[in-house]
Amino acid sequence: MTINDSPTDLWGAVDAALSALAEGEKIWATISLAARAELLGRVRERTAQFAGKWVDAAVRYKRLDPGTALVGEEWISGPYAMASGAGALERSLLALAAGRSPLEKAHFGTAGGRTTVRVLPTSVFDTLLLSGFSAEVWLQPGIGPAEAIRAAGLAQLDPIHTHGIGVVLGAGNITSIAPLDVLYELIAHNRVVALKLNPITDPMLEPLTDVLEPFIAIGAVRILTGAADVGEYLVQHPDVAHVHMTGSAATHDAIVWGHGEDAATRKAAGRPRLDKPITSELGGVSPTIVLPGRWSKADLRFQADHIVTQRLHNGGYNCVAAQAVVISADWDQKDDFLRELRAAYQAAPSRVAYYPGSDDRVAAAESTYPSAEHFGGRVLMPGLRGDRTETLLQTEYFAPVLGVVELSGLGRDFTRAAAAVANDEFVGTLGVNVIAHPATIRAMGAAFDDLIEQLHYGTIAINAWTGAGFLTAAATWGAYPGHTIDDVQSGIGVVHNAFLIDRPERTVVRGPFRPAPRSVLHGEWSLTPKPPWFVNNTTAATTGRRLAAFAGAPGWGKLPAIFASALRG
Repeated sequence: MTINDSPTDLWGAVDAALSALAEGEKIWATISLAARAELLGRVRERTAQFAGKWVDAAVRYKRLDPGTALVGEEWISGPYAMASGAGALERSLLALAAGRSPLEKAHFGTAGGRTTVRVLPTSVFDTLLLSGFSAEVWLQPGIGPAEAIRAAGLAQLDPIHTHGIGVVLGAGNITSIAPLDVLYELIAHNRVVALKLNPITDPMLEPLTDVLEPFIAIGAVRILTGAADVGEYLVQHPDVAHVHMTGSAATHDAIVWGHGEDAATRKAAGRPRLDKPITSELGGVSPTIVLPGRWSKADLRFQADHIVTQRLHNGGYNCVAAQAVVISADWDQKDDFLRELRAAYQAAPSRVAYYPGSDDRVAAAESTYPSAEHFGGRVLMPGLRGDRTETLLQTEYFAPVLGVVELSGLGRDFTRAAAAVANDEFVGTLGVNVIAHPATIRAMGAAFDDLIEQLHYGTIAINAWTGAGFLTAAATWGAYPGHTIDDVQSGIGVVHNAFLIDRPERTVVRGPFRPAPRSVLHGEWSLTPKPPWFVNNTTAATTGRRLAAFAGAPGWGKLPAIFASALRG
């Protein structure tokens, strides 16, 4: 629903959408778990059916050259992520409909004194398509397997008891965020949903309407466009029971507390202007910690490409884009690493700065760090130490800005210092990446496990990018638990979580240190070549398109074409 008329018509259109949702909630309450699973299956299939229209819309508003491999980012982070998420939720509802827990057949383990649940791989297809990658959800302390199995399902354990109308304020960067958040509100919280698109993504209205049609048809979803005043009207509306948003902490605080002196007064008194609960995913400044070790030249080059991808994927406009690389000043390969990082940063494909305010934020970084190196609109600040890092670690630039922070020490001294900086000096707790040679991990033993436990982030990626956690449908996605509306950091609550796990703490993703075939030659047993989300993967568009088709309708016959494209990347 596009809203661009007079104020009277505008508020009338929003009221009409909310009235339709109020009636839709009554219908939603009567729909069985099996029928809800069937609706999710139709969404999964329709995502593949309309994936081309979806990607075309994203390419237009991001001003990408449709003939470049960068279009692969849109296939993978858009339709592929959506179809995967819908399919995983579908399987969980089918389990519940059959009287089984979504975690009944899960693989449980322990780490850091907590129970863990394997969320990748969960099928032979996962094992083949993401060979060498794994992910576990760590449960909050004190929760064992029996309790996890019992509680899995969240609000779908009592599907007749619905929870009103939820508003989702969509993100403006990754196109699957908003529709995946809609599914989570519908399923995990059993709410009908008004999705307000970010104005940047208004071109996505038609494809998202096509994809979500099964839920729109029964009145469980309405999609709205318009400026910030539409969002303001929605979140303050008395018929709305809950708000979920993706964006910045500043936007969150404006919604919760208001603006200017009034906001400060309200916050000091603990009197929010928002009279309903809010959950959120708000980004932050994400670190990549590089543990010193003995790396080959090929290792240095691959991991430089890896880190550049962590920063420049989607132009740098990702809530979990790496903004600061933390390395040891005493690493004897530091200069070799920085040389490869600089070369990879310079060689990364150029693209239009489509996200509003990007150029201003890049200019602000350049002003703060006058020695920064410039690479076609991108900024790199190598070798920062001490007080010079404060602005970098406390300001989410949401732009192609990358800094390198040097800390003294090697081995455990370095890991302790890196963990302390990541926990205490970086703003936000959404995601952290750790890159370490397998020999370094083995040599550190329990000290490496301690490092992972000490990092208080919602997603921790070891020799992987936290973006792989975003793409893992059954993984949780959100900040480390414990934030509140008056100190929100990276947000409150989680999304994705297709196993509908109760009380998760974090997700830990692991990947191969080397791509195939070098991985196999060095005993890592991973068949994954350069991942298709790398910014310099030359066949990413073809691989992404084929992955999206597979997620919409999985089948053995589709695997050879995917492998053939991936191996050429």
